[in-house]
Amino acid sequence: MPSPSRRDLANAVRFLAIDAVQAANSGHPGMPMGMADIAEVLWNDYLSHNPANPTWFNRDRFVLSNGHGSMLQYALLHLAGYELSIDDLKNFRQLESKTPGHPENFMTPGVETTTGPLGQGFANAVGMALAEKLLAQRFNRPEHEIVDHRTWVFMGDGCLMEGISHEAASLAGTWGLHKLVAFWDDNHISIDGDTAGWFTDDTPARFEAYGWNVVRGVDGHDADSIKAAIDQALACTDKPTLVCCRTTIGYGSPNKAGKESSHGAPLGLEEIAACRTGLCWEHEPFVIPQAVYDGWRVGDAGTVREAQWNQAFDRYAQRFPELAAELTRRSHAELPEGFLAAADAYIAKLQADGPVVASRKASQMAIEAFAPRLPELIGGSADLAHSNLTLWSGSKSANSSDPDANYIYYGVREFAMTAISNGLNLHGGFIPYDATFLVFSDYARNAVRMSALMGAHAIHVYTHDSIGLGEDGPTHQPVEHMASLRYIPHNDVWRPCDAVESAVSWRAAIQRADGPSCLVFSRQNLDHQPRSDAQVADIARGGYVLKDSAGTPEVILIATGSEVGLAMQAAAQLGDGVRVVSMPSTDVFDRQDAAYRESVLPKACRRRVAIEAGVSDFWRKYVGLDGAVIGIDSFGASAPAGKLFPHFGFTVERVVEVARAL
Repeated sequence: MPSPSRRDLANAVRFLAIDAVQAANSGHPGMPMGMADIAEVLWNDYLSHNPANPTWFNRDRFVLSNGHGSMLQYALLHLAGYELSIDDLKNFRQLESKTPGHPENFMTPGVETTTGPLGQGFANAVGMALAEKLLAQRFNRPEHEIVDHRTWVFMGDGCLMEGISHEAASLAGTWGLHKLVAFWDDNHISIDGDTAGWFTDDTPARFEAYGWNVVRGVDGHDADSIKAAIDQALACTDKPTLVCCRTTIGYGSPNKAGKESSHGAPLGLEEIAACRTGLCWEHEPFVIPQAVYDGWRVGDAGTVREAQWNQAFDRYAQRFPELAAELTRRSHAELPEGFLAAADAYIAKLQADGPVVASRKASQMAIEAFAPRLPELIGGSADLAHSNLTLWSGSKSANSSDPDANYIYYGVREFAMTAISNGLNLHGGFIPYDATFLVFSDYARNAVRMSALMGAHAIHVYTHDSIGLGEDGPTHQPVEHMASLRYIPHNDVWRPCDAVESAVSWRAAIQRADGPSCLVFSRQNLDHQPRSDAQVADIARGGYVLKDSAGTPEVILIATGSEVGLAMQAAAQLGDGVRVVSMPSTDVFDRQDAAYRESVLPKACRRRVAIEAGVSDFWRKYVGLDGAVIGIDSFGASAPAGKLFPHFGFTVERVVEVARAL
């Protein structure tokens, strides 16, 4: 084969995607066929990466927001020399393969984030670009640009229809993330057909209004046009760039190009044969000529690129040893030396002092105590900072040039906020927290689910946790939300009962590096609970005995958050046969060994009452058929909190009555 042309290199991507989808009898060939030319130019001429080390810190980040076209990314990774074999491509969409139906960051080397829910990858990319900007502000010095990389994102019409794209694009423009470049696959086709009936936005004007640099009218199948557009993007030093690429979905398919029929189904053997003829691709399925491989795998360029950066970092470390050590620690997600000991000392002091505060205030106190020792902690709120109490004395706006910037004003953008938090953590160097009212976790929930799926170390703070919110009424009073968040696999949900449990939940969330935590706090003041040192230590196990009976308990009261105080008051009236279990995190408790769980909730005592101001069904797994749940299985009401709790049956008298009835 003669030296391959750019079109030959792009066709390798096309046919790997076509053949893999056909072999799986499932998938989306149209987008990879349409974006192959753009990808070829970007990956071969601009992308700074090292296939031999996918986690090199200063690599460019590539995000496929339109993740249904995953075979585009898998083909690129394979051709570029990542640890993704031709057999892996042949196993596309098969059980336990490295090539799942949508890109998953924990499955495939070189995949930065899990994408597929449209628009979220774009928001993740905004978070990654923000991380690069802030780390550069913090660590770069004149003649030592040690943090210097870009974030590139592919997205389709569907990503731009999703509301999260509006939220995230608006923030990116406000923040001036000039190292973020997004390619819009403008093919006018979605699953239902031609988008003329449902997507007629003036997208370039929309992004210009957000403060983006927009490159219009790019022929997405012409390498020179694509290169010129990318060069314009690189020349812009104060805005993110949207590159508007007009493409044909299913490019090269004689009968399905430009049609929805190429979007989400195999082309079929006859149509594939016609594609091979039309695109002059004479090779069998999954066969790539060596000359084409050589055109993609540009020798040791990636390794050389990383080696040059390592040399630059060595010079930086000689000149700024403390900064270099700090950047290395943060990039390896290692907590500062002495942090956990200091956190434990703070928790012990809280237990001794016994403050009576709302747990949202206790959360702010914990941030105030922990953040000065944790410079990677970066927070923000969806326009509720003074209600969520996420600001602390050292907060400095991320929309500034301050090297210690650590606080993000997200505005009313819960969904993008949460997805951007995921991107901040996935980039590396930050532990992000975001915040809103618990009831508005619904707006953010799919991004919380993605936190858990990806194992992102993001902390989601939710305040105003129950009918205790009061006068704002049922629209703002969460009822089903605690259960909803608990049902997300791999998501730790904490609802602490006082300042001590609040601090422990923060420490646990910071320490948990392999997944997210949801910290749920009250608006109203909560009584301090007396504890021994052993009980304080057991808080971190998710559930523990707060008050015990003299012998085997006759009844066990299980409670969380504001209802723990209620359980303690009821136990005082019920007498010696009552055990009170505080269960700040059912997720963490369920991970404890069987012996510990039995010591807290012995099977011999089946008389159990769970008390939580939320839907009752969740608690049946703890109380069983013989137990009872005091919960709320309706919406709330508008009234002062002091009247709502009795109205919905959250009184000492009712707890005593239910317990005695057992």
